[in-house]
Amino acid sequence: QVQLVESGGGLVQSVGSLRLACAASVRACNMYSMGWFRQDPGKERECVSAISRNAAQTYYTNSVQGRFTISRDNAKNTVYLQVNRLNPKDTADYYCAARATPSKTKRFLRGSDYDYWGQGTQVTVSS
Repeated sequence: QVQLVESGGGLVQSVGSLRLACAASVRACNMYSMGWFRQDPGKERECVSAISRNAAQTYYTNSVQGRFTISRDNAKNTVYLQVNRLNPKDTADYYCAARATPSKTKRFLRGSDYDYWGQGTQVTVSS
């Protein structure tokens, strides 16, 4: 069983930054492809970013391209999402997800692709 714990959310003013972290309770985090999703009440869950096991492949949804950066430190079993130039439309609960995969380079974009989820961390951006 994999447990994921997100941290780093909070209230921030527009154009501010946060660094979200997802700590995974696994022996070998490098066996998991990871993703960050967000969901605002009344809206569909959206894949914000994803990263392959070896970090060689990443994905960003168009609205965060150039502002968000996903990274991972497999030695620390942690995945990060640096979120810069935030705007009120980024307000949501942010969730970390993990999926074991034999592929070192594949990243997954659909929520249904993932097996494990964290409890989420809230990001609120004020204008």
